[in-house]
Amino acid sequence: MELTAGYWIQKLQLTRHIEGGSYCRTYSSDLVFPQQQLPSGFHGARPASTAIYFLLEKGQFSAMHRIASDELWHFYYGDPLLVYEINTEGALKTHRLGNHPENGEQFQCLVKAGSWFGSKTKDGGNYALVGCTVAPGFDFDDFELAERNALLQLYPQHRDIIEMLTD
Repeated sequence: MELTAGYWIQKLQLTRHIEGGSYCRTYSSDLVFPQQQLPSGFHGARPASTAIYFLLEKGQFSAMHRIASDELWHFYYGDPLLVYEINTEGALKTHRLGNHPENGEQFQCLVKAGSWFGSKTKDGGNYALVGCTVAPGFDFDDFELAERNALLQLYPQHRDIIEMLTD
């Protein structure tokens, strides 16, 4: 049996994500930090950690966005996934998630809190199934979807990536 994107979407009960692709939350820590114990940028109490499955199909992208927490990405199955990160200093890093280290791919990558980031499957790929672990835990109140023109004004040197990963 061929394990297609549709197979994983059904098997893992993934639904559409606001940034693109499909996801399902799989974990939320019972340990919760009150807002006053968190750094600025958090808008309420947060679980210590959360995790999701995330799947991108060919032709889809995870739109540029940023969150208040660090996000650790894990590769599970499918084709390589490219995660583009523009850090708070404006430097661009391309993380290559996959299972072929000889091609510069890795099983995990870290996107630091406050970085702008988005992703897409490597050219020619059909889909990538990954996971994301966020600490302190993710909440949509801490999520900011990039506006193309505003991001281009901040980082004109990354025009190609920004235009590829924004609407």
